[in-house]
Amino acid sequence: MTVLAVFRSRAQTLDFVSLLRSYGIVAAAVNTPKEAGVGCGISAKFDERFFQRVKLALTKKSYSAFAGFMRQVGGTFVYIR
Repeated sequence: MTVLAVFRSRAQTLDFVSLLRSYGIVAAAVNTPKEAGVGCGISAKFDERFFQRVKLALTKKSYSAFAGFMRQVGGTFVYIR
């Protein structure tokens, strides 16, 4: 299943994708869905099986623009609470 790490900053999104790749996690920058309600336009996409490793990677740097994680449910995305 697809999960997105949503950021309010394009630069931080791209930095995070690079960080994930350096940890061997397959990740890509993708368009942020409108359901996210943020304006930057891109998010980090990864497979849910990497979720715990991605959360750990998120703690390695100070990402002030991180808005949360979204999971794909059917044809839409919802925030993971």
